[in-house]
Amino acid sequence: MRFLAGNAVALLENGEQYFPALESAIDRARRELFLQSYIFENDRIGRRIAAALCRAAGRGVVVRLMVDGFGARSFVAGLMAELAAAGVQVLVYRRELRPLSLRRHRLRRLHRKLVVVDGREAFVGGINIVDDFEPGGGPHPRYDYAVHVQGPLLEPIVASAHRLWRLVAWASFRRREALPLLAPPCGAPAGTIRAAFVLRDNLRYRRAIEDAYLEAIARAEKEIVIANAYFFPGRRFRQTLAEAAARGVRITLLLQGVSDHPMQAYATRALYPFFLERGIRLFEYHRSHLHAKVAVVDGHWATVGSSNIDPFSLLMAREANVVVDDTAFAGALQASLEAAIRSGAQELKAADWRRQPILRRALSWLSYQLLRLGIGIAGYRGRH
Repeated sequence: MRFLAGNAVALLENGEQYFPALESAIDRARRELFLQSYIFENDRIGRRIAAALCRAAGRGVVVRLMVDGFGARSFVAGLMAELAAAGVQVLVYRRELRPLSLRRHRLRRLHRKLVVVDGREAFVGGINIVDDFEPGGGPHPRYDYAVHVQGPLLEPIVASAHRLWRLVAWASFRRREALPLLAPPCGAPAGTIRAAFVLRDNLRYRRAIEDAYLEAIARAEKEIVIANAYFFPGRRFRQTLAEAAARGVRITLLLQGVSDHPMQAYATRALYPFFLERGIRLFEYHRSHLHAKVAVVDGHWATVGSSNIDPFSLLMAREANVVVDDTAFAGALQASLEAAIRSGAQELKAADWRRQPILRRALSWLSYQLLRLGIGIAGYRGRH
């Protein structure tokens, strides 16, 4: 992980802040635009961003859109032809997926949410191209974060976007093309923030994001706040948190209370006694779907990105996080998390867990074992 100084990094909370900023950046594009997303839904927001991409292509911008073949199935079936006809270049990452397959290569997904515009600005985070307000859902939006980046950090971000496009283009068409970078990164200083861009892939950076978390937790002296949608940490991660708690670090976990993947939620709850017995505070967010993947350590280290703390993100998917070393940025993120806890979360105590019905606790234990079995079948065992 290489920190670069001189960046401007702006925190964006939920789609309410993210999508207007993204649309505005797309409308500023003049030469080349990369957009990578796990989900690109054919809904109000998806059509709005699709229209902006079509406008960019119409004025001569080379628009390179990449979506995941599983997460963006509805896009492939619906919007993709419309964008391609408008001149948008579209690649689908691993389009074929066998139902219920647990083979390792089938579980390797494009989970990044990354946008680069003209090599001058980028967005990195956890927000998919999908409406925050789900049909039939409550009055509150899906809860998530992204960052807008300018400055020297554009160099590794642009390089990663371009490299993945070339890789998937070759895998899709089986022919090598030059595919030059039309808008090289503008790495001029744009602010005062030190930040690093951290990838997870299946070659050089297989454990980079997990190691970034573990290093920060191991060095923590006062406080750790983690908000994570799908939290199923391996043994090494759990032990590092336990060691931090044992040396007096205050640890707060903000996890899903309203789940869109019930089995994983039950499996996560099987880990609650481990954390509660060590004095780690647990909050479940019930106001809406928690989709965030962020953390703050000791009031100066912070990360925002796409990576959950579970085996699928940490061991299989392509992910991207930004790590920031800045007290003002970390303070803003922590204040936002604390506000979310006050307004939409419920704390779970050890006694609350013990009062859970036996059937519910048994379901958590069964889900935990099934999830571990699935990880083992996919070829990941041992301490993870």
